[in-house]
Amino acid sequence: MKTLSPTLTARLASGVTTLCQCWIVTRTDGLRLGFTDHDLDLTVDGVLCSAESGATGTALEQGTGLAADSLEIVGALTSGRLAEAELARGLFDGAAVAVWRVDWSSPADRVLVLSGTVGEVSRGPTAFTAEVRGLADRLNQPRGWVYQRSCDALLGDARCRIDATAPAMRGAGTVATVRSARSLAASGLAGYAARWFEAGRLVWTSGANAGAAVEVRAQARAGALATLDLWEPMPAPIMAGDGFQVVAGCDKSLASCRDKFANVVNFRGFPDLPGNDYAVAYAVQGADNDGGRLG
Repeated sequence: MKTLSPTLTARLASGVTTLCQCWIVTRTDGLRLGFTDHDLDLTVDGVLCSAESGATGTALEQGTGLAADSLEIVGALTSGRLAEAELARGLFDGAAVAVWRVDWSSPADRVLVLSGTVGEVSRGPTAFTAEVRGLADRLNQPRGWVYQRSCDALLGDARCRIDATAPAMRGAGTVATVRSARSLAASGLAGYAARWFEAGRLVWTSGANAGAAVEVRAQARAGALATLDLWEPMPAPIMAGDGFQVVAGCDKSLASCRDKFANVVNFRGFPDLPGNDYAVAYAVQGADNDGGRLG
């Protein structure tokens, strides 16, 4: 149930409304940005909500059950407020969103309509569309362990217990040559074997992509240089001299845990779990599917 201020209640009861919507986005790095569909800037909750973004919202879908409330925000990409490069780098992924219904003639009179997080974001050359998911969306996220063959721990976390900060696990490189938007040759990784960083996480430390992260698709050796193929092109052009750090990759298999990291004692998967093909197979004379114990 929403609680309205007396002045806002009186304004709504008068039959003449001066209402608009404002969206306040709080990124994970703490930066707060405001947008409004009004034709003038408004200050709401201490944040300047800009009208220059051309932002507008779709109809808000709300229910009385546990289904997540949702709406979409459509707006223009502007270098001063919200740039395409920032969206591409994932700076708005998981950002908190507060949707306010505001009396633009008296911005202090407002009511919070929805609190949630940024979900799926799509962008074009000049505009973006961001999905806002209500707090109930967290109830749709899986929690706990997953019963599967592969390991569900993250390399270096408390369950894995590998020291991902050790020099053997983490390398620092510098781009020597750029092969494409997602492929490069780098120096500084000569001491690591080929494929050591496959499926690892690369974080840029300098250049136009500083702070952005991407997963390594493939790694090979080319003399004193290492060639790295990335799963996604970077939002800004990669340039020679750009620095990065990259962590060893783990494909979550028992073989890698045993042979690559010598950490099988902390393997968090169930490698002997039979697959669906075994579960639905029928008994065949001489085969290992007579109803007895697997293996």
